[in-house]
Amino acid sequence: MGNSYAGQLKTTRFEEVLHNSIEASLRSNNLVPRPIFSQLYLEAEQHLSSLEGGSRVDNEEEEEEGEGGLEPNSLPNPYQLHPPPEGCCTTDGFCQAGRDLRLVSISNEPIDVPAGFLLVGAKSPSLPDHLLVCAVDKRFLPDDNGHNALLGFSGNCVGCGKKGFCYFTEFSNHINLKLTTQPKKQKHLKYYLVRNAQGTLTKGSLICWKGSEFRSRQPAATTCSSSLFPPLDSSGPLAAFPGEPAPGTNPGILMGAQAGPASDLPSLSAAVAPAILNGKDSPKHQQLAKNALSALPRPAALGILSNSGPPKKRHKGWSPESPSATDGGYTLSGGNRAKYEGAGVSCVPQVGMVGPASVVASGEPVSVPENLLKICKAKPVIFKGHGNFPYLCGNLNDVVVSPLLHTCYQNSQSISRAYEQYGASAIQPISEEMQLLLTVYYLVQLAADQVPLMEDLEQIFLRSWRESHLTEIRQYQQAAQPFPATPSTAAPVTSAQLPWLASLAASSCNDSVHVIECAYSLAEGLSEMFRLLIEGKLAKTNYVVIICACRNAAIDSCIAVTGKYQARILSESLLTPAEYQKEVNYELVTGKVDSLGAFFSSLCPEGDIDILLDKFHQENQGHISSSLTASVTKAASLDVSGAPVCTSYHLEPRGTRPLQLAVAQKLLSHVCSIADSSTQNLDLGSFEKVDFLICIPPSEVTYQQTLFHVWHSGVLLELGLDKEHMTRQRVEQHVLKLDTEAQTKFKAFLQNSFQNPHTLFVLIHDHAHWDLVSSAVHNLYSQSDPSVGWVDRLLNCREVKEAPNIVTLHVTSFPYALQTQHTLISPYNEIHWPASYSNGVDLYHENKKYFGLSEFIESTLSGHSLPLLRYDSSFEAMVTALGKRFPRLHSAVIRTFVLVQHYAAALMAVSGLPQMKNYTSVETLEITQNLLSSPKQCPCGHGLMVLLRVPCSPLAAVAYERLAHVRARLALEEHFEIILGTPSSGITVGKHFVKQLKMWQKIEDAEWRPQTYLELEGLPCILIFSGMDPHGESLPRSLRYCDLRLINSSCLVRTALEQELGLAAYFVSSEVPLEKGARNEALESDAEKLSSTDNEDEELGTEGSTSEKRSPVKRERSCSHDSASSSLSSKASGSALLGEAPAQPAGPPQAEQARSPPPCGPSEEGRAPGEKQRPRAGQGPPSVVSRHSPGLAPQPDCGLRPCQRSVPVLAASSSSQLSSSGSSSSSVVPATGMLVLQASQCSMTKACRQPPVVFLPKLVYDMVMSTDGSGLPKAASLLPSHSVMWASSFRPLLSKTMTSTEQSLYYRQWTVPRPSHMDYGNRAEGRVDGFHPRRLLLSGPPQIGKTGAYLQFLSILSRMLIRLTEVDVYDEEEININLREDADWHYVQLGDSWPDLELFRKLPFDYIIHDPKYNDASLICSHHQGVKSEDRGMSRKPEDLYVRRQTARMRLSKYAAYNTYHHCEQCHQYMGFHPRYQLYESSLHAFAFSYSMLGEEVQLHFIIPKSKEHHFVFSQPGGQLESMRLPLVTDKSHEYIKSPTFTPTTGRHEHGLFNLYHAMDGASHLHVLVVKEYEMAIYKKYWPNHIMLVLPSVFNSAGVGAAHFLIKELSYHNLELERNRQEELGIKPQDIWPFIVISDDSCVMWNVVDIDCAGERSREFSWSERNVSLKYIMQHIEASPDITHYALIGLRKWSSKTRASEVREPFSRCHVHDFIILNVDLTQNVQYNQNRFMCDDVDFNLRVHSAGLLLCRFNRFSVMKKQIAVGGHRSFHITSKVSENSAAVVPAQYICAPDSKHTFLAAPAQLLLEKFLQHHSHRLFPLSLKNHGHPVLSVDCYLNLGSQISVCYVSSRPHSLNISCSDLIFSGLLLYLCDSFVGAGFLKKFHFLKGATLCVICQDRSSLRQTVVRLELEDEWQFRLRDEFQTANAREDRPLFFLTGRHI
Repeated sequence: MGNSYAGQLKTTRFEEVLHNSIEASLRSNNLVPRPIFSQLYLEAEQHLSSLEGGSRVDNEEEEEEGEGGLEPNSLPNPYQLHPPPEGCCTTDGFCQAGRDLRLVSISNEPIDVPAGFLLVGAKSPSLPDHLLVCAVDKRFLPDDNGHNALLGFSGNCVGCGKKGFCYFTEFSNHINLKLTTQPKKQKHLKYYLVRNAQGTLTKGSLICWKGSEFRSRQPAATTCSSSLFPPLDSSGPLAAFPGEPAPGTNPGILMGAQAGPASDLPSLSAAVAPAILNGKDSPKHQQLAKNALSALPRPAALGILSNSGPPKKRHKGWSPESPSATDGGYTLSGGNRAKYEGAGVSCVPQVGMVGPASVVASGEPVSVPENLLKICKAKPVIFKGHGNFPYLCGNLNDVVVSPLLHTCYQNSQSISRAYEQYGASAIQPISEEMQLLLTVYYLVQLAADQVPLMEDLEQIFLRSWRESHLTEIRQYQQAAQPFPATPSTAAPVTSAQLPWLASLAASSCNDSVHVIECAYSLAEGLSEMFRLLIEGKLAKTNYVVIICACRNAAIDSCIAVTGKYQARILSESLLTPAEYQKEVNYELVTGKVDSLGAFFSSLCPEGDIDILLDKFHQENQGHISSSLTASVTKAASLDVSGAPVCTSYHLEPRGTRPLQLAVAQKLLSHVCSIADSSTQNLDLGSFEKVDFLICIPPSEVTYQQTLFHVWHSGVLLELGLDKEHMTRQRVEQHVLKLDTEAQTKFKAFLQNSFQNPHTLFVLIHDHAHWDLVSSAVHNLYSQSDPSVGWVDRLLNCREVKEAPNIVTLHVTSFPYALQTQHTLISPYNEIHWPASYSNGVDLYHENKKYFGLSEFIESTLSGHSLPLLRYDSSFEAMVTALGKRFPRLHSAVIRTFVLVQHYAAALMAVSGLPQMKNYTSVETLEITQNLLSSPKQCPCGHGLMVLLRVPCSPLAAVAYERLAHVRARLALEEHFEIILGTPSSGITVGKHFVKQLKMWQKIEDAEWRPQTYLELEGLPCILIFSGMDPHGESLPRSLRYCDLRLINSSCLVRTALEQELGLAAYFVSSEVPLEKGARNEALESDAEKLSSTDNEDEELGTEGSTSEKRSPVKRERSCSHDSASSSLSSKASGSALLGEAPAQPAGPPQAEQARSPPPCGPSEEGRAPGEKQRPRAGQGPPSVVSRHSPGLAPQPDCGLRPCQRSVPVLAASSSSQLSSSGSSSSSVVPATGMLVLQASQCSMTKACRQPPVVFLPKLVYDMVMSTDGSGLPKAASLLPSHSVMWASSFRPLLSKTMTSTEQSLYYRQWTVPRPSHMDYGNRAEGRVDGFHPRRLLLSGPPQIGKTGAYLQFLSILSRMLIRLTEVDVYDEEEININLREDADWHYVQLGDSWPDLELFRKLPFDYIIHDPKYNDASLICSHHQGVKSEDRGMSRKPEDLYVRRQTARMRLSKYAAYNTYHHCEQCHQYMGFHPRYQLYESSLHAFAFSYSMLGEEVQLHFIIPKSKEHHFVFSQPGGQLESMRLPLVTDKSHEYIKSPTFTPTTGRHEHGLFNLYHAMDGASHLHVLVVKEYEMAIYKKYWPNHIMLVLPSVFNSAGVGAAHFLIKELSYHNLELERNRQEELGIKPQDIWPFIVISDDSCVMWNVVDIDCAGERSREFSWSERNVSLKYIMQHIEASPDITHYALIGLRKWSSKTRASEVREPFSRCHVHDFIILNVDLTQNVQYNQNRFMCDDVDFNLRVHSAGLLLCRFNRFSVMKKQIAVGGHRSFHITSKVSENSAAVVPAQYICAPDSKHTFLAAPAQLLLEKFLQHHSHRLFPLSLKNHGHPVLSVDCYLNLGSQISVCYVSSRPHSLNISCSDLIFSGLLLYLCDSFVGAGFLKKFHFLKGATLCVICQDRSSLRQTVVRLELEDEWQFRLRDEFQTANAREDRPLFFLTGRHI
């Protein structure tokens, strides 16, 4: 079938696919062929694998699999070979006629190739190292895009000459391929064969079978999806990272890993080196990914690759959406030069040579001319483009080769996932011709001073592709049709047209781009280019495009950057930071820079500058110019001592700003949400305190600054980590520098966290974007840079990840490298600094406005004032000129030397050598003048800081030495300080300046030295700030100029660029609009205004960012850079002014503040003044500090800033100075002096209104000031960080409207970490389980106050944890204490542990209720009270009834009971949530018993978890529940609690305290929750491992009385069952344990009182109370002798106001509540009233006592009850049954007349009755009101009649104990549901007042009448018809009826 279409040209792909689909289905053993349309439209071409019909071309790697032998089970039905004809040749490499076909044998033989045929190489699995030569009709071979190959085959054998093979199967048999799989041309015809210059036949390019050529030509960048890498890891770090020598790479620029000079590879053989140098990628990732894999042992390679890309036919079920098919396009190419020696030479040959993927260069090697660099003045950078790249040989040191462009082309061919939804597979990628043409267009339009950017080119390709396929995309979006749209009508560019079109495009650019067309190979084009370079014919050419379009209609291309400026920048940006430093060091050490010095000397007219300096020094020795030394004090105020005082230098209040507090609260809410999630990754309830460790980069200044913040925030005191006197040592324990000594301290931290599981440790990783190198890579580079890799080693170690009590918080201003596809941080755990303004509204009312990068850009573009961002055109011009003169010196060296020269000349010019003005730039002169003049504006000498950023430490040292030398020669040592700031060392400041700082900051400590830059507030100084990256150091407000002219090209990634610009971030006073302030202060004259806006500024001002086309690039700022545009003097004045005034020192202060994080502990910004001081060792607590402790010099900060701000004056002064300075420098002095007299103002005055002025390199300035299509600065679209790369070049742009969260999601989608990144191994790629649950990321702009925010977070987290470990418990005094009798009521043996039964029986029962919750209940009279009761003061007025009860906040002890929010390791199993256990299975068991009072059998249900079944007896396993096991009275075990605990509960499934694990101290106990039927499911969900007793549904609306009633009756019934069961085992009935515990669901803790009695009867004793476990209390009580003689045992309720008298007696015979131990045997005949809602415990206590039983309260045990605001009795709401409105119903409406039209209520009748009696019984018993001498007689029940009525309880039962009533006259009689024991005779014993009232309550009206008759009530009581009432219930709700009457 494979040949049925042979010879017919089918133009539609549809038929081709259809044919192949049928063929595939016939061959396949899979019954469901892949649908045709899915092949047509879902084919993922970018996956470099194609489906050639239903059976797609197999991957090259798969083909290699075939060679290496397939796994035995991989082929279900191996292909059956036909046996060869008898007698023919079957030798491998020969045809059946016996002729040799191997390329090596016949490469030089003439071969007859018919017209239209091509020679191709076939691969035989049995000869993996040989190609067999075949002649094939080219119509059956594909074009360059893998398309248009006819189906079928036509070929000839070149050995025997046999022609006309029409089937590839037949042909493969003839040439003895001996295949075990279906023969397919696509799989076995591999290479074109071509003749080289010597006429030898050689292997050419791969045949591009439907996309496989992509792989051939483009090392697998786009397929290096994560599946390719794991095996590399196993082969060790050397194999894993050969191409990634160091973390910092710079792929942002159009350049890539450069193939280093041959000298780098001394040990490689000559044959290997060229392949490596010129392979698609030097040992970089791509080659690595593909070739290192093939170099692995074969089985490993098979394992890896078997699933990359669509499967072979035998793989079922592959779909284009599967991971291997999605676009994994990771452009791994970093900007690093491959460091072969670092990567390990051993793997280089493999990388270069292995496998067909390596690109074979064609033709002769190209020799690089010897003197290329000397002639060209720059190393050309050659970017490989399409196709093959020739070998280079010769002077390889003078060229740089990079694969970056090649990678870009490759990525742009793969259409990203974003477009697959549009059916992208049917849309062709951009053709190679189009790519190259677009590249030429892009290069043509670049300005002479612009450098090409890879990001720009990618966007151009994306736009072009979109536009060319707009119609198709739209149609797919509309999903209108199943067929692809017709191809666009524009004809594609052909390879033949390409050179002509490229030349045409280049013709318009004045030779900037030169196109060379080659006839045969790129080699001739490169040779031509080198010839032209040597001849100087490309002097004006910046880019050379070489195109070879002859090869098989495919193109080869490369682009050489020959422009000196561009080539220098591109080649230098290929260096890693380490290589850059190495190169600079080398140039300094070897003296290469001496030529620069000599050159500078030759420039100076008077000869060497040093000679001039020495001459000046000798002339002026002894009388230094008074102009500089005279300090003006006229306008200064004096302090008491007469010393001048600067009024601008003031302390700013330290504190947390509103925004910082808001961020701290956001952090807290994120931590809480982690804890609240169901994952149980953080159990906040188990932590008692907070501890922390702050990890920072290894910078001494940052370290001191962080110590300072921690000290001043007071967080250590707040967290209880330090006592009253903080010591420096204690603070240092919480800050860790990530250097080589960090490990010890970190281990101690881990140990601490392990030993303190109840402390929550917060690990704060500050400056978290620094050092993200994985520890695996660190092992490779540890020798060269030991500080690398610590973050990964320490913070990502297994102990940190697994510790349940460590939360990691990453804090950074540049989070991009932590927002990749592999990040460990969930997007939900990111906290972004909120904007303080929204739609112009100030949300946080801060008195300072943050001024960061966007504000700098905005103010610069606005044109309202002199710009804050500037570049120095004269400096740039000089650097460029010197770059050409010294091509071998690194530009960083040249820039540094030029800038230092400018500073030296400017200092000389200002000091009296005016001729030097011509050897500096206007900008440098402005800086220097303001630096020297600012101290004179202030009476105290406050000055401004100039920050000179020199990233390379050796160069910084050179700059420092040179400037210090010039300063010394000019005798300026006391005018300003020069400070060398390096990360590794602290600050060194001269004694004179230390003295000044101490004076300003009022520090008296003789040993004090500044340790942070913040403490340099107000010091006139040049800070030379070195280090490749800033490490979070904050700068003081006196920072006036940020000179970033030396930052190098490696900062062309977003993080590096923003980090450098972040140094200038600042807080400005929000009262003064910046532009206005700046404009006014600058006192601009017209001339100055002209100069400041001379060029295109005005356009800028008006057009804003719309002028992006030119403004960004061309805009020159005259004031700042163009000396030519106006006279030096006017320009200078403008800029000086500007500098001073606007930008003067003043700016810095704020900036500082901005950066102030450090100083002010919690609020960074506050840091300003005083805060900045450093905590000193012995200093007192922070409070002191803020005033004058030496350690902190708060004032400086603020104060300084103000001072500096005063610059306005100076501005004026300097402006005039400068203007005149053109003629002579001396004039400067007088000008200054005059100015000062006008107003001596400290430069810090302005600091609060003006940020610093920032000078940038031109390249960076253009990046920052130009905007891209999204309206964002171009810098925002750069690669976000060195350690990541773009996942695809087909990505949308960032948008200006994106929030921080959206930006994070953008980077998470479009970036992936490089192999050197610590997240590289995290393969989760966005799956939730790939995120670490306890890891958060806080990001905010630089210097905005993040340190203060996270320290504040620690404080509020600690407070919250303390709050979580605290609980509000009721704290009320016992009531009615004064009514206690003093008679012999006391239990006299005070030392008894248990009550003595005989003594106890003699105690009278105390009827009075003392529980404070019954404050509003009726008093119960006893015969002892007599008249005393009259005095009962009303403890609460009626209107106070609803006043909130008093509570106290108590810390939970380890013996507390908990609700469902508590999780800890110990009680997970108890709760049923243990990870090793399934949710506990439970079974439902019915349990029935009959009870006469209810008139029916009671059916209860038990829910018993499997884990609790041992507490019960079943008829058989899983059978009928028979009883609940009870222990014996004689058991003495201390392992368990004998009494089962029952807890009735409603509405508190979450808040009820049912977790008794800790309360019972882990002891075994039986705990049963008693729940209503309708709440069963919710309680079971929250408490799966608790036994539930479910009440019958009839009790759904019942009160607590019903639950108590059923608990008691069930328990008695169970006691009988157990007695019967155990009697059969020989146990006496009385030995079965008869007690149960009935506990409220709010009992939280239990206490015991320890008493120390001096003597047995002594009245003096001391006592203390401590918390104990419930187990302790229960075992103590259960061990009481004679315990079975007590009916009820209880505890005192805890109160902080407990008096000694209350605990003096150990036992009382009185009411017990809340937590009772009930003897169900003794109380068999005493029941709870099942109808009751309130006071049922009081009612039951009275019944028990009247039955003659003992109630005992253990006074030395107390129970604490938690205040729970939900559930319980609050869950009963009384509402109207009919009306919709939810208006509250008042108690008076709870009753009504029978048969009335009263609104019925939806509430139980009993509840309505009790509530009515509580609030309105004075209507029923008017005589009883406040008449305690004449109580209401209540028979057999206690009902609460309100606090103003007393009741007397009597029992009608025979033999009951009642008080003597003979002398009592009652004011009323209450008969409640009375039974037959109450008779007429019983009532006649009692006496009533005349007019006393009677209330008879019955179930219905008939029983009401019967009761009146039976009790002969009408004899003594008078009734009226209207005195009958009922509760306001409908008839179906069975209302209660009652009748009232009056005593006659």
